Amino acid sequence: MTKSTQTILVVGATGATGKHLVTHLLECDYQVRVIVRSASKLPEAVREHANLRVTEASLLDLSDAELMEHVKGCDAVASCLGHSLNFKGMYGHPRKLVTDAVRRLCTAIKQQEKSESEHGKNVKFLLMNTAGNRNADMHETVSLAERMVVGLIRVMVPPHADNEQAADYLRTTIGQSDTDISWVVVRPDTLLNDDTVTPYTLHASPTRSAIFNAGQTNRINVAHFMASLVTDDSLWQTWQGRMPVIYNTSTT
Repeated sequence: MTKSTQTILVVGATGATGKHLVTHLLECDYQVRVIVRSASKLPEAVREHANLRVTEASLLDLSDAELMEHVKGCDAVASCLGHSLNFKGMYGHPRKLVTDAVRRLCTAIKQQEKSESEHGKNVKFLLMNTAGNRNADMHETVSLAERMVVGLIRVMVPPHADNEQAADYLRTTIGQSDTDISWVVVRPDTLLNDDTVTPYTLHASPTRSAIFNAGQTNRINVAHFMASLVTDDSLWQTWQGRMPVIYNTSTT
């Protein structure tokens, strides 16, 4: 299958990381679909790209049938969704934006697979998450002090719990042997807004404390890695069903 015949759905495409991901995929000559509330928030060069298909809508307002149409024929679905860093975004509704989006998109993929002759096709699902979220499959250990702080954050900052639950949905509900969906959860640390891709390293688990010794990750590096997961099958096989942590090289 050539690159230009593959189709990727990106949600969260107008976010700081999502814009970079869409740009990377278009540069690789993929067919890209995005669901955004406002197309005007996409860069002009992206909006006018011949390989981009834009749907203006609130993702969670779409019906199950509409979501099935959006994932129809997709080889991968990538979520860069996140909560706005303001009071409404963090404490307003929807409280479980990321979790509900992941759950509904996965359900749509599985329903679409059952309804079409493409049944048996495996769709890649990529989720941007956070290094502050532990991977229970890896039995990652953290200090008592960090567990206490994360527990407090979980209660006081709803987006953190949302990110945890979204990753856990893929890890436990979809699991490692689903015939329709395979997944990778990408965990960056403190996000920076650099305009160019810089050297970065990948780790199966955090190599530093996200609370007391946080690393740094350029958003464009996260997007580059996510795009590479789509375009490089060997890289996908390396990280499939895992939750790689990504750091800028200078912070490892």
